[in-house]
Amino acid sequence: MAPPTHEPERIAYLDNAATTPLRAEALEAMLPFLTGRFGNPSGGHRVARDARLALDEARDEVADVLGCQPGEVVFTAGGTEADNLAVLGVVAARGGTAVCPAAEHHAVLHAVHAVGGRVVGTGPDAAVDLEQLAAALDDLRGQVAVVSAMTANNEVGTLTPLAEVAAVVAERAPGAALHTDAVQAAGWCDLRALAAPAALVSVAAHKLGGPKGVGCLVVRAGTPLRPLLHGGGQERDRRSGTQDVAGVVGFATALRLAAEERVEAGARAGALRARLLTRLEGEVGRVVASVPLERALPGHLHVRIEGCEGEALLVLLDDAGVCASAGSACASGAVEPSHVLLAMGVPKAEALTSLRLSIGRATTVADVDAAADAVAAAAARLRAG
Repeated sequence: MAPPTHEPERIAYLDNAATTPLRAEALEAMLPFLTGRFGNPSGGHRVARDARLALDEARDEVADVLGCQPGEVVFTAGGTEADNLAVLGVVAARGGTAVCPAAEHHAVLHAVHAVGGRVVGTGPDAAVDLEQLAAALDDLRGQVAVVSAMTANNEVGTLTPLAEVAAVVAERAPGAALHTDAVQAAGWCDLRALAAPAALVSVAAHKLGGPKGVGCLVVRAGTPLRPLLHGGGQERDRRSGTQDVAGVVGFATALRLAAEERVEAGARAGALRARLLTRLEGEVGRVVASVPLERALPGHLHVRIEGCEGEALLVLLDDAGVCASAGSACASGAVEPSHVLLAMGVPKAEALTSLRLSIGRATTVADVDAAADAVAAAAARLRAG
């Protein structure tokens, strides 16, 4: 497929599951700590104390939204570090191993593989198979330090029944900690309620209008954790390194605003998604939603389009000014299907036809209509050969 030959007049950004634009409010909150209020929060003088106060206030704000104590919030460099710290840190502190479903983010999957852990199957909707989870915990009885199950899948958007997962863990591996990667869900869900059964919760700022490179891991009281980073003992000896005060302040601001707007934003995104799917089904045809919409986050639309290789489709969409993503990855020149779709039982050839269109706070009706027009044109071209 030839590269784009021109710059589109406008961009329709429908890749909010990958990252979101920085909110103006978050940027405004961050700016003072990128200029005059630049102190190291670990210092003892007044400039440092000013930074420390801002860090503490942001921690309080994050804790309030996530439903935990401020001392249970460990600021990290993002979701990947938070996931690694949860899995590797608990295993290092307790010994034993880790268990997760096959459709987890690679930040969890690779960490579980690193400790020789067990990966269990999922259902056709990408949610963990509870029977397989129970069987694995029985087989590893007494050896499981942590079980990880994401709050919502980052590719197809499926919500996990965390309360049911927690019940299985409590019955079959009562000594294990439950971790949930809530990175994709945090901008859409009430984590105070939804993630309450988890001892560890990962969140990233850039998925909800905050800056990249900052996030947190909630480590509830009594959960053993050994740090991965050693140094000055910041974050109560759980994550050394000078905190990114500006990033943390922006994170807290974006998280609070996302929580305040969650109900209205979810309803709006759901309506835009329904409009988009209706147009795709009517104008593109042979379009299959990968999971039922009622099981997915309101901003996620993951589809498979018969006769259209996903990567080729993305090139044409990009040329038309539509930003989206496909459920595949290119490694060593070969396009491989998404591990999530394979875990769902989707055949490889069909998995390569997938497209993820994700709606965010800034998405408009015009964006959705532009995407529908571009997908229809691209699909017609690809199907024509």
